[in-house]
Amino acid sequence: MGEPDEPSTARMINFWLGGEHHFDVDVAAAGAFEQAYGPCAPVFRELRAFLGRAVRAMAEQGVDGFLVFGAGVPTMGNVHEVAAEATVLYTDVDPVTIRLGQRILADSDRAGYGYGDATDIGTVDPAQLHRFVPGWGRRPVGVVFLGLAAFLDDATLTRTLDELYAAAAPGSLLAVDFDTEELAAHPQALAMMGPAFRMRPPAAFAPLLGRWTPTADGIVPVHRWRPAGPPADVPDAFHGVLATRGAD
Repeated sequence: MGEPDEPSTARMINFWLGGEHHFDVDVAAAGAFEQAYGPCAPVFRELRAFLGRAVRAMAEQGVDGFLVFGAGVPTMGNVHEVAAEATVLYTDVDPVTIRLGQRILADSDRAGYGYGDATDIGTVDPAQLHRFVPGWGRRPVGVVFLGLAAFLDDATLTRTLDELYAAAAPGSLLAVDFDTEELAAHPQALAMMGPAFRMRPPAAFAPLLGRWTPTADGIVPVHRWRPAGPPADVPDAFHGVLATRGAD
């Protein structure tokens, strides 16, 4: 795989997590962002740890098939590494990330990677969905929707989550995160996120879930969602939630 011309948030996160699947352009972009913001590795480690705890919680409830949107690089504690007995379909819209993910998972018989636009579930390949999330629409599955809400306006986000609710079977679980207004204190870093980036106050998060019902944990800073020990001392950049799809 040749060196890409543009950095990728997914590969920057892989760099911050200590992974190996990134390029010089990503390292340079990560360095520039940290010049404007500060250390990012602790923040993204906590977001990845939240993913791990949420996936384990889903698996403990019997979920053995996962559909992941905006998946990024499928390493460093990603879903199939946490839920070792489950099958997982990772999706993304970035072709470089998809090819990288497919290369990483080439020898896996329980995790696949393909194109999928989170705002249009119809873009997910039905054959891949049937293979890696065989219970989709018929029995409870896990949906992972991290790193996406900040790039969708309220109307698009609520429509997307409602369409996922309608498509998933009762008892399915959704892990989602929201970006707080914390980045507003770092205007140079905020400018690097681009015009589509949306910060939201915590009071705005719950209404965006629509019919999805948060677990008793609520919508809380990711490092405070079922922490294994004392919560880490990191900026309150992301709130996370595990939500359930009812029986209507």
